[in-house]
Amino acid sequence: MKKVAFITLGCKVNQYETNAMAQEFIKNGYEVVEHTEIADIYVINTCTVTNMSDRKSRQMLRRVKGLNKQALVIACGCYVQVSRKEVEKIKEVDLILGNNEKKNIVEYVEEYEKNRKRELEVQDIMNKKEYAEFGEVIYTEKTRAVVKVQDGCDRFCSYCIIPYARGRVRSRKKDIIISEIRKIAKEGIKEVVITGIHIASYGKDFKEKYRLIDLLEEINQIDGIERIRLGSLEPLLITEQFVERLIKLEKICNHFHLSLQSGCDETLKRMNRRYTIEQFKKIVKLLRKNFKDVNLTTDIIVGFPGETEEEFEKTCKFLEEIKFYKIHVFKYSQRKGTKAAEMKQQIDGHIKEERSRKLIELSNKNEKEYNERNIGKTVEVLWEEEKEGYYKGHTKNYILACCKTEKGSEKNMANTITKAKCIKAEQEYIVVEKCEA
Repeated sequence: MKKVAFITLGCKVNQYETNAMAQEFIKNGYEVVEHTEIADIYVINTCTVTNMSDRKSRQMLRRVKGLNKQALVIACGCYVQVSRKEVEKIKEVDLILGNNEKKNIVEYVEEYEKNRKRELEVQDIMNKKEYAEFGEVIYTEKTRAVVKVQDGCDRFCSYCIIPYARGRVRSRKKDIIISEIRKIAKEGIKEVVITGIHIASYGKDFKEKYRLIDLLEEINQIDGIERIRLGSLEPLLITEQFVERLIKLEKICNHFHLSLQSGCDETLKRMNRRYTIEQFKKIVKLLRKNFKDVNLTTDIIVGFPGETEEEFEKTCKFLEEIKFYKIHVFKYSQRKGTKAAEMKQQIDGHIKEERSRKLIELSNKNEKEYNERNIGKTVEVLWEEEKEGYYKGHTKNYILACCKTEKGSEKNMANTITKAKCIKAEQEYIVVEKCEA
């Protein structure tokens, strides 16, 4: 039995697709092992969202041959899709597959084994109009499963290469999604994370009128699923009509990741983001009005071309006003193939570093203060694992909770949801006690 190992870089969509590829190998008689083990085949599912992602992808493609010089090394995914000529220069790589070719990975491997000839299969993804369905996905997770509902993006933000790596919006058929989630529920998994490249666009390519909220309403009715968590959202998805229907779904988690990117209108315009900070402010107000203890997180890019000190201060002021629970801060890096890479007034690296540091400090302050506001409250935790004498899990609004394991207790809390009282708050988590069945 041949052994295959995976290295996954990047987003939850890549994680989902790695899981799907692994199942295809298993169905065809291969054994999946950890990437640190000696394997016959190494699959590196690459990312290209930043220059750093490209570099990590190249490093991994070169490194795995050191574990087994005779191994077949496969490069697939987003970096391959947009930079295949660069990948071709990496001599350690034997098989090169684009994003649309992942679903047939076993066939490509078996063809390679016959000919022992380097293969390159990267189709033009911009011409793809239908969602590329994998075979049946089997979930090995015990508490939370990532479910991909769409691929592609039509927004073309000026800094982003992903539309060229993933193509246009292609939505997955709802019957297939519902069927997959029912199987997840039968496995005993209680939470699903709805993900995609731009999930707010789900259904826009369908002939019939069926959008993300319609899908969520159907998922909410599936027995066994107790939590529905949404991946990163386009802010403009959040309208009064959307929220009016969303709040009726008792399984929806009160945690929303809204990609802001900048708190300055001038910067947002150069980024080709299609909202203003005033619109964003109304969206935040709408969510906080309708969801109790709602947890809001975001992404921010610092040092975008032309971002003056005044523009950055506007972002700081806006973030201080909104008080996100967590801010994921990214220092802008030029991404070849995007409009922003050609813009004048590129920002010095030292300035980016200082701006990044300032926002990370603000994020840490907000996170600690939010956690402290939970002291004395009763929360519901989905327990995931026991580690170093503590059970760890997440609240519905995605705060990490830790509960000391009782001595002599043989009860396994993993994959259970219990009520617990918050007794202490740390920087990145809360400590709880008196977990009830």
